[in-house]
Amino acid sequence: MPSIYYDRNADIKTIKKKTIAIIGYGSQGHAHARNLHDSGIKVVVGLRKESAFWKRAQKDGLKVMTVSEAAKAADIIMILIPDDKQRAMYENDIAPHLKKGKAIAFGHGFNIHFGQVVPPSTVDVFMVAPKGPGHLVRRTYEQGAGVPCLMAIYQNASRNAKKIALAYAKGIGGTRAGVLETTFREETETDLFGEQAVLCGGVSELIRAGFDTLVEAGYSPDLAYFECLHELKLIVDLIYEGGIGNMRYSISTTAAYGDVTRGPRVIPQSTRDEMKKILGEIQDGSFAREFILENQANRPVFNARLKRDSEHQIEQVGEKLRKMMPFVGKKLK
Repeated sequence: MPSIYYDRNADIKTIKKKTIAIIGYGSQGHAHARNLHDSGIKVVVGLRKESAFWKRAQKDGLKVMTVSEAAKAADIIMILIPDDKQRAMYENDIAPHLKKGKAIAFGHGFNIHFGQVVPPSTVDVFMVAPKGPGHLVRRTYEQGAGVPCLMAIYQNASRNAKKIALAYAKGIGGTRAGVLETTFREETETDLFGEQAVLCGGVSELIRAGFDTLVEAGYSPDLAYFECLHELKLIVDLIYEGGIGNMRYSISTTAAYGDVTRGPRVIPQSTRDEMKKILGEIQDGSFAREFILENQANRPVFNARLKRDSEHQIEQVGEKLRKMMPFVGKKLK
């Protein structure tokens, strides 16, 4: 079992006299910066001069600098920009300012684990990764609660990296809910697998397959949308609140029987074997290499597949039906 740390295990005084640079001001960046600021920590935000977030961060009461300026001014540099942008920004704007005694931190282990960012041995390297989107990290903090976090130490040059990481996690509210200790390797590989095989890739394909099956059999696309996509949130909420058993307890007997007898036919051994293959590609670096090369080539496959999927019938049907349901949240842009 991993170690779990709470407020009593972390001392925010460890970072009270330090300056923390948050690189990026997107979903996670804005939450980390504002929570740390409200915890009494000196925060600067590092952005490109042309960034659309520059004025937003200033409006939120934060000091904004270029990435290079922020990296130079900070004792702790937290990188919260997309994985595919980190290597170039690190090499150009951050690495020149990584003097002995500083710390560099990440919200995801991809670039450290796969060797795309290689910090000098004289700095601490740690990760604090909230297990929730940025808006939730911010909202729960304001409510006096927090989102659970993962924490990992990659380099402990100062021999104080764990205390610094826990203090950082406390500053964003993570220790209110619990901070689980892990490794960069474990976080990276499990995170990528969950995204690809279950939470994003697996779910998206399962939804479309169910929708297509019903429509091809002559059923109404509107009803297919409700049965295979719209109601998914209701089921996920039940699982989120109390596990799979809670969901099965809450649904009808007919639905529960169909769950336990037909689910294994939808996800047979061949699917489980493919999941193992996907995990293997993550573990041996094949996926990382593919992703890095895809971005270097300006994403031809990625963009083509996003366009293809955006034109799927379920997207058009959903756009129409959601307009009839004002209680459904607005689509993120």
